[in-house]
Amino acid sequence: MRADVHMHTSFSHDSKAAPEEMVLGAIDKGLEIICFTDHYDKDEMEWGEESIFDPEEYFNVLRPLQEKYRGRIDIRIGVELGLLPYLGDYYRAFTDRYPFDFVIGSVHSVQSTDPAAGKLFEGKTDEEAYRIAFAEILTDIRSYKGFDVLGHLDYVVRYGAGREKAYVYDAFADIIDEILRQLISDGKGLELNTAGLKYGLPFAHPHPDVLRRYRELGGEIVTIGADAHCPEHIAYDFKKAEDILKSCGFTYYTEFSGRTPVFKQLP
Repeated sequence: MRADVHMHTSFSHDSKAAPEEMVLGAIDKGLEIICFTDHYDKDEMEWGEESIFDPEEYFNVLRPLQEKYRGRIDIRIGVELGLLPYLGDYYRAFTDRYPFDFVIGSVHSVQSTDPAAGKLFEGKTDEEAYRIAFAEILTDIRSYKGFDVLGHLDYVVRYGAGREKAYVYDAFADIIDEILRQLISDGKGLELNTAGLKYGLPFAHPHPDVLRRYRELGGEIVTIGADAHCPEHIAYDFKKAEDILKSCGFTYYTEFSGRTPVFKQLP
């Protein structure tokens, strides 16, 4: 696997890694392509200050790295948008203004709180909270279609009291299938995010049953990212990611350049 297209730097609220550290870490791991996708979570105040970055500074820092390491690694510039249903016009103007290679749409806010903060689960069973989160995803992707792939679809499962014990595809097939059909209808992809494995889940995001169902329904666009926030987590468990895709019926994965999908044969 040659490309890791989901990673964070100090431009994100939850990383201290300098962009050049991440570049060098990727080179050390033998990658040919990376894409920076720092958090841009407009109106997200869960962790203190609003979780956004200065896009002008972002490009001013990352573009020189593209030139410095040209010939050693292909560096692409993307963003991970925190989806909220009322932000469509704002995000549309944002992505039209800046020349991103790749845009991940992720849901980090459910009922106005990040599931990682724990408040979503207060007074609810895991199953209830998971279903609320999936319903939020469906609302968000119906409200805004300016992203390329949906990030870590079952992110919420990391934070339930029972985590994966309360989560099987069949129990949520009705709402998950609606999400997958909406993505496919809109020409959007799905991310295979290995951070689930890093967080101790027995699967990457999304669960293989979800990924397999996406393929069965006609989904074709799957990107691979480790969601690394430090160099040591770049390309985390990518060999497993390759095996997961093959087991779900995929013979290729997807990279993006200039917001255009490029399909690559799996090794």
